[in-house]
Amino acid sequence: MRTLTSNRSPTRASIWSLLGLLLLLAATGCTGAEPAPEPTTAPAPAPKEDELVVFAAASLREAFTALGKSFEEKHAVTALTFNFAGTQELRTQLEQGAAADVFASADQRHMDELARAKRVQAPALFARNEPVVVVAKEQIEKLKAFSDLPRAEKIVIGTPDVPIGRYTLQILDRASQSLGPKFRADVVAQVVSRELNVRQVLAKVMLGEADAGIVYRTDANNVKDPIGVLAIPAEVNVIAEYPIAVVTEAAHPTLAREWVAFVLSDAGRAALESAGFLTLAAATDRP
Repeated sequence: MRTLTSNRSPTRASIWSLLGLLLLLAATGCTGAEPAPEPTTAPAPAPKEDELVVFAAASLREAFTALGKSFEEKHAVTALTFNFAGTQELRTQLEQGAAADVFASADQRHMDELARAKRVQAPALFARNEPVVVVAKEQIEKLKAFSDLPRAEKIVIGTPDVPIGRYTLQILDRASQSLGPKFRADVVAQVVSRELNVRQVLAKVMLGEADAGIVYRTDANNVKDPIGVLAIPAEVNVIAEYPIAVVTEAAHPTLAREWVAFVLSDAGRAALESAGFLTLAAATDRP
């Protein structure tokens, strides 16, 4: 009887194991294959500063619209958006987080409040404006001077929170010192409406819903329909001051600074003067 020795079984098992390993590697395609490169993600391109949102007092509509056209010509990719409203409305919107790059105010008070709250940066004065009395065409023969204002049966003014409304009350206080202590009371007694911005005051007069109102000269200059415009004596008038600033949380700070610089430039000053705003030098000596 022959007994098989164990020295032949391990050799045969090793051969079959090697063949199995080679077949496995061939099936998986891993023999001699280089490791696949890891996918790479290209960095996202930086957003372009091609939009600009400007919050501006209602009385700046025509002047800023004209300036905007010139600005866009020099910044071909710029989408320029304006929000024109009463200064106090715009301030409230900014305080509530509205997205804006630049704020242009019709007075210093609202701008100062935003600056104290660090919502705007380094405000700069860029224009001044002169309040006047506008008279409905039906009342032109009746109301010929500022001193005739108490004779108007229906007067419309701005609310105390809007700059033109506050300027109006200051004017009436000054007028009471020279035209009699009852002047303010007599005028206020004829007030039938208080509006949220100067354009609404003007509209009421133009539509015949009021006999007279107090607006800025720039607003009166833009009216094509026949209305009366009465100058307010210099000794009682109050000159409006317009500051401009970049909003602290501006989404497009570079363009915002360029817009402010453009408004403050000689070209900007010329456009504002053309719209009827007072030059800073000319208004310096006014009350």
